[in-house]
Amino acid sequence: MLLPLRFPRFWLTLGWVFVALALFFCLVPGGIPGTSRVNDKVMHITGYLALTIWFTGIYPRSRYAAIALSLLAMGILVEILQGVMHLGRQAELRDVYADAVGIAIGLAVAFAFPGGWARLVEKWVEAWIAPRG
Repeated sequence: MLLPLRFPRFWLTLGWVFVALALFFCLVPGGIPGTSRVNDKVMHITGYLALTIWFTGIYPRSRYAAIALSLLAMGILVEILQGVMHLGRQAELRDVYADAVGIAIGLAVAFAFPGGWARLVEKWVEAWIAPRG
């Protein structure tokens, strides 16, 4: 159950688009173009932090554990897929650790700001999407 938002399908769909993009960029041979100078672990932490903040912002606190476990499972699955694909990517346990750090930071942020960020910004964003009138 999502938080009571005016356009819950929009928020959820956008979150799944972010998940699909993350999976694509984690599995594409050669990695993300233009990021060769960025530390791989920083990218893992940042990506999973962003996904955690996104989904904890649209779901109630009662779903935070499921969100965290789902994202961690996604990180593990990505590493397994990288290991079996043999397309220039390699599986690393340290990447899963970095994912877990990003998830933990995201949960800390979510618990620090109760009620979900989407409820705070929905008036501005959703007014832009579909103005009332």
